Amino acid sequence: MSYKFEICANSVASCIAAQEGGADRVELCSGIPEGGTTPSFGMIRKARASIDIGLNVIIRPRGGDFLYSEDELEEMIHDIGIAEELGADGLVFGCLTKEGNIDKKAMSILMEAAGSLPVTFHRAFDHSADPLKALEDIIELGCARILTSGCRPTALEGADLLAQLVEKAGDRIIIMPGCGVKESNIAEIARLSGAREFHFSAREPVESGMLFRNPDVAMGSEEDPYGTVRTTAARVAATINSLKS
Repeated sequence: MSYKFEICANSVASCIAAQEGGADRVELCSGIPEGGTTPSFGMIRKARASIDIGLNVIIRPRGGDFLYSEDELEEMIHDIGIAEELGADGLVFGCLTKEGNIDKKAMSILMEAAGSLPVTFHRAFDHSADPLKALEDIIELGCARILTSGCRPTALEGADLLAQLVEKAGDRIIIMPGCGVKESNIAEIARLSGAREFHFSAREPVESGMLFRNPDVAMGSEEDPYGTVRTTAARVAATINSLKS
């Protein structure tokens, strides 16, 4: 059985690790604590130069909700153009109305800007009021796939809805489970949902190399203001192998 694996990459180093671990594609994003935001020009450019696997770029101007102003949509259009110029293979975005429906007007504007680049509708889907209606709206818009946890905190918890979505989608769109997917549960999620593409981060903490640290000023996590997290090739490979074995 054929599967594909996408890594949520928060850095160029994570992109390289994804490729080394055997992933098919990365979703490049910044702002992981906010659920992922648009990466910088420099990050996209360096990532494209560093990997040969698929490179999808998230287009999300900020954290918070998915209800965007006209100015934010214009910003997203500019970012789409930059991502395409820098060699992105696909784009990742999603818009909702204040009622929790798919914002078809905003999405149509962004889809037109995306042109021939395939679009993944991201986990804004999990905040929609009616996921089955949202599925049909997203298919109508022409998106290539939906990234979703089945409207639950994790993909494993949302496996029942994921299975419904996979069945209803058929070959019209790809349903890609994400959130909490890891070595210990990817096979179970695949069995329960019937999905064939999976999204995960395979990250581990990275200790800072700083020798001097000011204990009175925090710029990141309160638990570890100097540390970061990064995808590792070993965890990518382990997660893939736990499904393929």
